Amino acid sequence: MFGLVFFILFTRGVRGFFCTSSDLEMSYTFCDSAAHDFMFNVTPCTMLNTSIWHAALTWIPKSDIAFLKVVFTVWYDGAKALHWKEIICSGADDEYYVCEMLKGETITTTFDIKGKRTIFPKGDYSVIIEAFSDDSEKNMVVCVNYTMIVKKDPF
Repeated sequence: MFGLVFFILFTRGVRGFFCTSSDLEMSYTFCDSAAHDFMFNVTPCTMLNTSIWHAALTWIPKSDIAFLKVVFTVWYDGAKALHWKEIICSGADDEYYVCEMLKGETITTTFDIKGKRTIFPKGDYSVIIEAFSDDSEKNMVVCVNYTMIVKKDPF
């Protein structure tokens, strides 16, 4: 069964499902107590026989984006499985259109997530995505904690 993954995050402290199928469940919360204008969707809602997920992101930042660093941490069944940091916007010759966006402007983009590079065994995953407006990681712009439950092994 292929489903649509879609969620809008406006309300603080609310946990909600944005994807549920026979092999996958995903839900989210914000890491902080602030309300955010943020939307993300992925299709299809399955881990089986899927090599590419199509994603769309809409976000209204609460500050100007001259610098943007993203920290991506994945936990699998309670153990840290991945910790990755990437500077998206450095303030000079940035390749992404989100760089230099002003507070209150709407960021809308689509992209593909290539899933065949990573096999997700059955289990519970916590995916924490943090975005910072500085390299020291003190000025958090947004933080979302996704819970992903893979119900079937892909093997």
